[in-house]
Amino acid sequence: MKIGHVDIDNPLCLAPMEDVTELPFRLICKRLGADIVYTEFTSSEGIIRDIPRIMEKIQISEDERPVSIQIFGGRPEAMTGAAQAIEKLKPDFIDINCGCWVKNHVARNEGAGLLRDLPLFEQIVKATVKGTQLPVTVKTRLGWDDSSIVILDVAKMVEAAGAKALTLHCRTRSQAHSGFADWSWLEKIKKAISIPVIGNGDITCPEDVKAMLETGCDGVMIGRGAIANPWIFKQTKHFLKTGEQMPEPSSEEKIQICLEHLKLNVQYKGEKYGVQTFRKHYVGYLKGLPNIAPVKSELMQYITMEEVIGQLERYLINNPPSLV
Repeated sequence: MKIGHVDIDNPLCLAPMEDVTELPFRLICKRLGADIVYTEFTSSEGIIRDIPRIMEKIQISEDERPVSIQIFGGRPEAMTGAAQAIEKLKPDFIDINCGCWVKNHVARNEGAGLLRDLPLFEQIVKATVKGTQLPVTVKTRLGWDDSSIVILDVAKMVEAAGAKALTLHCRTRSQAHSGFADWSWLEKIKKAISIPVIGNGDITCPEDVKAMLETGCDGVMIGRGAIANPWIFKQTKHFLKTGEQMPEPSSEEKIQICLEHLKLNVQYKGEKYGVQTFRKHYVGYLKGLPNIAPVKSELMQYITMEEVIGQLERYLINNPPSLV
């Protein structure tokens, strides 16, 4: 799959996720086998106003390349300006979020709201392409609801508007994250357009990735399946190469990566805020470990990295590493 200078066969991509795909998490997923990572989706209006907390969301690192900055918006002028500003940060490409289902965004014709207004959708893509020399890609859904599946028209439209790839979350806006993703559309879209097509939706294990690739799509994007299991990228590559499952990481390995992620979070945000905002990750990293419940309760109270490290080191002493 080729997007600009990025050329990777069947890449595994980390999906853009609000409050999840911050720089530290992207670096962890990259180290565990993700081929392409995406920032959290970021407001074009905030970017053109140079709002500090918004600009912080799109800071990238050389260690995570190839990396895409994802933006959203309902005004073509803002998308052009945001693309111009982003170009200075030198991501590998810019992605447009046209699939977010959240009510306050769609009410402003942002995200999946564009699926109800295809002329505006087209203007948004063209305006973004106009603002940058970087490749521009699009992530969207099947349509607004089951009675308005417009993805084939959208796919042709975004290609004609200058997009260099299309990622499809194989649900409608009305589904949000409920129901099942309909992967059958991936094959239809591949026949309709010539730009790369990346599939997304309901990827939780290596077998899912293999099945999605068999639809003919060019790459696979993993979202919620990576939150509690960033090892999914490494596991999937092993499975696709050998046909065999990797052993689950040991408790020692899980805690090692957990602490590596915590240290990156502190480095990125400062100690107190870094430790506090990391609490959401304990559930995923420590899931399934024996006798872990009281430890997790303690971790949720800590505000220093030293406290967290000490608690987890004591846990390993009292619970020798074993496969879980």
